Amino acid sequence: MNKYSVYSLLAAVLATTTIQAQNLEEAKKAIQDEKFDKAKDILHALVKSNPDDGSNFYYLGDLFLRENQSDSSRFYFNKGLEAKNKGSLNFIGLGQLELDNNREVEARTNFAKAEKDFKKKDYAEQLLIANAYVNSDHPNTKEAIKIAKSVLEKDYKNAQAYLVLGKAYLQEKNMNEAFSAFRNAYDYDNTMLEAKLQLAAITKRARAYANAVNDFKEVLALNPNYAPAYRELAETYYLWAKNSNSNQEEYIKNASENYKKYIEMSDGSSDSKMQYADFLVQTENYVELEKIANELKDNENINPRIFRYLGYAAFKNENYQESVSALDSFLKKYLKTNKSVNIIGRDYFYLGLSKMALADKSGSRNEALYQEGLQSLREAVKVEEAIAGEFNAYGVASFKKATIEGYNDAVDVLKISAAVKNQPNYVYDNYYLGYSYYFIGKETEDDATYKLASDAFSNTIAVSPTTEEAYLLKARVNRYIDSVESRELMNEAYLGFIKALTDKGELGSAKHKNTVIEAYTFIGAHYATINDNAKAVEYLNKVLAIDASNEYAKNTIKSIKG
Repeated sequence: MNKYSVYSLLAAVLATTTIQAQNLEEAKKAIQDEKFDKAKDILHALVKSNPDDGSNFYYLGDLFLRENQSDSSRFYFNKGLEAKNKGSLNFIGLGQLELDNNREVEARTNFAKAEKDFKKKDYAEQLLIANAYVNSDHPNTKEAIKIAKSVLEKDYKNAQAYLVLGKAYLQEKNMNEAFSAFRNAYDYDNTMLEAKLQLAAITKRARAYANAVNDFKEVLALNPNYAPAYRELAETYYLWAKNSNSNQEEYIKNASENYKKYIEMSDGSSDSKMQYADFLVQTENYVELEKIANELKDNENINPRIFRYLGYAAFKNENYQESVSALDSFLKKYLKTNKSVNIIGRDYFYLGLSKMALADKSGSRNEALYQEGLQSLREAVKVEEAIAGEFNAYGVASFKKATIEGYNDAVDVLKISAAVKNQPNYVYDNYYLGYSYYFIGKETEDDATYKLASDAFSNTIAVSPTTEEAYLLKARVNRYIDSVESRELMNEAYLGFIKALTDKGELGSAKHKNTVIEAYTFIGAHYATINDNAKAVEYLNKVLAIDASNEYAKNTIKSIKG
């Protein structure tokens, strides 16, 4: 090979090495700036072009780990172990995965394998283990602090060590030590904007929102393109809105504007849009949420939570078919393949309501689809009993239609939630369930339906013995059944009605006059029927005390005495 060729080859190798190094640093910088899509593009290119460098695999796997995509992260960590150089770094990533699964012994084993290849002054790599301890779903802050302090004993100006130390103290809620560590990190490296950002975040945690806003703006004065500062500003304005009575609307608007700026500065990354979607859920901005969710749903490796959000937003916006499609995808496809996503009752709740609404959309009910919707509501309660507290609004809405169809629909929804005692609307659900059965029974004259109404009112009374309407309606349905047993239940309920009003001091109220006369009349009639004449006369006289011209009371008393 001639001299020119040797020099050309050497130059090419050096150039390639420089590009690779620059690109890895560029990827790290993109991660710090939360430009995750850009970082992924760089790292995907690097693992293809330079598969012998294990660092590339480690940082790509770690990026997926940040996004809770554990399967993808494990894939790249395992591939990285095969690399000739720095392959052992990937044991750190595998160690964090073990920590996330609460397997600390296995995690330490992986960290130890990584440490075997560390050189004495590989402080940055030692701190990667400390970071893994801090960032895990099951963090070990004491171990992270131990590693960071060990590095600082040898290199007291190591800003990265102070940054890790600050994050560990922050997790321990030791704000003084965290503040001191972040301040040291920034003092030793004033290009480390993350440290200055964390100082402002501590001010935000102290609910000094005005000061925190100014501090975040100081960060942006140093670098107006620093995306995380916009995210922190947005979150600060949102928290400020929640704690403000007078400026809520203004602060929510500021929060939204800063989230949009965050998306712009992070190059429109999927992760930044996902965080904006979280904000839209919190602020119940379902129109914007549906728009963002539709933008994200087809992105490769997107967090499957976006399908949950799309389902919720589409339901709220009355786009029921889209809601069903999104929630079906979420529940059937993504929950089976993604262990990091937890199922909650609301997933099935909105799926069920969407199917039921869709079943009636054409004007002629699709009974099969409607029943599927009811089954989803039952699943919702199985998954999370607390969701039963949200059934009331939908059941009562059907009840208020004041049609036989509306009462039947109310029964379908409320008999599911009314069976769940440990929920805030248990009393109301049973009351409206009983009331719905009451109207259905009047229409059908069906004793079995009246019996269901009586049972629901009994449940209401058992928990809320001051609900006088429940006694009154229970008395009426048992009066309509008109059997020996039901007449006893009727009498007991009317007596309960009188007692509830007496206990409230409302027995003599004009608004209850007619129903009190009704109660006294049927109590008196019942006692007359069973030949307890003394009590019959007693209660019929109570009728006459309110309505002296009451012919039934006068005639019945006359008949008893005659």
